[in-house]
Amino acid sequence: DDKDRLLDTALTERALKGPASKAGGRKLKVGIVGAGLAGMVTAMDLSEAGHDVEMFEARRFVGGKVSSWQDADGNHIEMGLHVFFGCYYNLFGIMKRVGAYEPGLRLKDHRHVFINEGGTVGELDFRMGGIGAPVNGLKAFATTAQLGIGDKIANALALGNPITCPIVQALVDFDGGMERVRALDDISFSEWFEGSGGSRGSIERLWDPIAYALGFIDCDHISARCMLTIFQLFAVRSEASVLRMCEGSPDTYLHKPIVKYLEDRNVKINLRSRVLDLLHETDAEGKPVKMNGIRVSDGAGAESDRLFDVVIAATDVPGIKKLLPGNFRKVPFFDKIYELVGVPVATVQLRFDGWVTELADMGTWGFESRGAATDVSGDLSDGKAPGIDNLLYSADADFSCFADLAVTSPAEYYKPGEGSLLQCVLTPADKWMSVDTDTIAKATLEQAYKLFPSAKAQGLKCTWHNVVKLAESLYEEKPGMDKFRPSQVTPVPNFFLAGSYTYQDYIDSMEGATKSGLACAEEVLARADSLAELAAQAEGAVRAA
Repeated sequence: DDKDRLLDTALTERALKGPASKAGGRKLKVGIVGAGLAGMVTAMDLSEAGHDVEMFEARRFVGGKVSSWQDADGNHIEMGLHVFFGCYYNLFGIMKRVGAYEPGLRLKDHRHVFINEGGTVGELDFRMGGIGAPVNGLKAFATTAQLGIGDKIANALALGNPITCPIVQALVDFDGGMERVRALDDISFSEWFEGSGGSRGSIERLWDPIAYALGFIDCDHISARCMLTIFQLFAVRSEASVLRMCEGSPDTYLHKPIVKYLEDRNVKINLRSRVLDLLHETDAEGKPVKMNGIRVSDGAGAESDRLFDVVIAATDVPGIKKLLPGNFRKVPFFDKIYELVGVPVATVQLRFDGWVTELADMGTWGFESRGAATDVSGDLSDGKAPGIDNLLYSADADFSCFADLAVTSPAEYYKPGEGSLLQCVLTPADKWMSVDTDTIAKATLEQAYKLFPSAKAQGLKCTWHNVVKLAESLYEEKPGMDKFRPSQVTPVPNFFLAGSYTYQDYIDSMEGATKSGLACAEEVLARADSLAELAAQAEGAVRAA
């Protein structure tokens, strides 16, 4: 069983084909606030179904938390480090629909690599000659050099106990395991793990970096539900733990194909268009009862009122809090959203004059050496450059996950005659928010040299840096937050929500955003007739007046 369809690879086919229902009678006029991944996916299905869709985005580019853009010198800048897990069935379907999957993603070796201070490597190596989950996962944990024997035994006790661990149950009863996972939302992963026999060493050396990569907070603060949802998928599906990364920037290889798809279906995307207010009707108590449209300020500061049959707020947590008028908090459904908060994050890019992740002893750690760390001559495009071609974790740096994008995503991040482009995600970034970007870059560089001492010993220098600070990124998936996540359907009949913070049985991520967008579109399409009737009644009332 899999009632929430977390394991259903047919979802790729559903996302690929689009909605089954089409606009029959009246076409709905839909306004979507926000052009992130959730908003664009919602727009894809609604426009494919034949409805008229217009989008409004405050920034000068689409993408939301998956945004990327170019600076004045042509450097591609990202808001985070974006990795595609093999269980992103819905997102992969969307990418296939717009023709972005095959040219857009690069498959990585089935290894989760940890770089430790001093240049040593630990990993979870899932490669096992075609043998899949859960056996390859057991092998990965048994053979990892990231944990000592005592921590391995404690890890096995916590994750392998059929009485206390829902993952074991999920191997034979997935839905039963997921019910137990959901019930653990009120405690942290550390509480559950250590209470089940797991060790502190396992948390500090293995699970904290993964928790930081997934939710930008550590195991003491992340919900057990969040971590165990991922573990359960890894245990049951072999492909779930396989990693892919973009061929180049998300803007080129993900967003532009989606934007073309939308424009081909007459979706208008208004950039630099900030929504100032939601135009709505209220009842005698001042509670919202019907949406009429939005008030928008364009890039030149001109304000206008735009009327829509349906309004969809496809934002992140800080975005929805800014968007909702104060009287919406009179409705408990909307008021509970204010319990959610975002996690601060800083993304640091460091360009070098050589190949930082080309360790002095690549073969010792099972990596192929493709050249000298100091040699940037010749054509080293398309993944031919020296270094480690994978996502990297670390328990010994403020950036728990990072990658050399010149190697992993070379189409736009490799530059002839130049070397590595480390992209490092500092999480949580509370202590960095008030620090100037040069100081942040310098601190990140010093930590990078500690992880790769051979790079410093060979004299590799940082030649360029960039820092992007985001005060609120993913919503903080701390214990007890699930009950505050809203559904896509709201008490206002023609107002809907999308965004990875809205309820979908996955974590805040690109897949979560995609799932929320598809769910939002399904809810609108399921109510298309009643929404069209509501719009017709409103028009009739205007004519009568």
